[in-house]
Amino acid sequence: MPAERTNPAPRVLGRMRLASQGLLGDGFPGVPEAVRWMTAMQAQDLGSALWAVGQRVPGTAASDVRAALDAGTVVRSWPMRGTLHLLAPEDLRWILGITSDRLMNSTAGRHRELNITPDDIRHCRDIAFKTAEVLKAEGAPGASREQLFQAFEEAGQITKARRGIHLLGSLCQRAWLVQGPMAGSNGKVGVQQLFVPFGEWIPNSRELGREEGIAELLFRYVLSHGPATIKDFSWWSQVPLTEARAALKEVQDRLVEMQFGGTAYWLSPDTAAMLDDGVPGSRSLLALPGFDEFLLGYQDRSLVLAPEHAELVVPGKNGVFKRIMVSGGEVVGTWARTVSGKTIGVAPEPFAGWLGPAAERSFQAQGRAYLKFMAG
Repeated sequence: MPAERTNPAPRVLGRMRLASQGLLGDGFPGVPEAVRWMTAMQAQDLGSALWAVGQRVPGTAASDVRAALDAGTVVRSWPMRGTLHLLAPEDLRWILGITSDRLMNSTAGRHRELNITPDDIRHCRDIAFKTAEVLKAEGAPGASREQLFQAFEEAGQITKARRGIHLLGSLCQRAWLVQGPMAGSNGKVGVQQLFVPFGEWIPNSRELGREEGIAELLFRYVLSHGPATIKDFSWWSQVPLTEARAALKEVQDRLVEMQFGGTAYWLSPDTAAMLDDGVPGSRSLLALPGFDEFLLGYQDRSLVLAPEHAELVVPGKNGVFKRIMVSGGEVVGTWARTVSGKTIGVAPEPFAGWLGPAAERSFQAQGRAYLKFMAG
């Protein structure tokens, strides 16, 4: 039953978000379960995405996440904002059905500049399918970007000046292609994923109409990201605010509204119940990757990151997010991977210039966990 809560401290809301995202307590039992709960996890930087999953699934290694990509139990595609995310395979098609038209409309001007027409995109679809079929007959699990670009060029489709990137992205936005297994040796970080026909890699997709899909997307976003505002969801999903508000009316009886600073935040009943029992994590310190959903999954990040520190996380506002240290629900610094000869380590970069002894011990434990995860 819904209830109203009023004005807890910002750090408390931050810790509630940590709990919603599986970053406190026992986390999730496996990689697919974590990704499915989060609905979509920012993943343009693969190494960061691997650790984002690892922080939510204790005891795993980076190889476990790569194995999920190889097996297709997790997929990596462009479901929203033109940015790569990790998703459950059955969710990708219906989410694209909600988001792709708006994204394609936003790139229409650029496509005109690149002389890309709908016929060009359909032509490249046919080329891609034929290329994948030939490679499959030769025993290859998919086509690399370079192989597709070569096939496009041989068929008269120019790929220079990022034209090839836009053509390939359009095929993925229309659910004709999807990124599949890792290419190269052992699927190590930085190695490309191969492209495969969508229906071959994801044979079973859920089918949801637009209104039903937006309502489900909003509900799952609040469960995994709450406390969050309707504007946070609209930004995250790129669903127009009018449609987002209509969807909220369909699901709000299963959620809890909480007022903070005169703004309505929405969260799950389980997360709201923590206010009665004591929100955990007050002494927690986490070394999260760059682009983690804890920070990036919201339009307004000032709840967990003081505005005066924002440029320390995103230097020059260039869109590249540094790794973050989160203490008790608040971003208190960044951290870096260090290399000295053959030794790889981690180094904290706290905003205050120092960490206390307990926080330093916690950070070093996090650093050891990160290095073990990435090496596994």
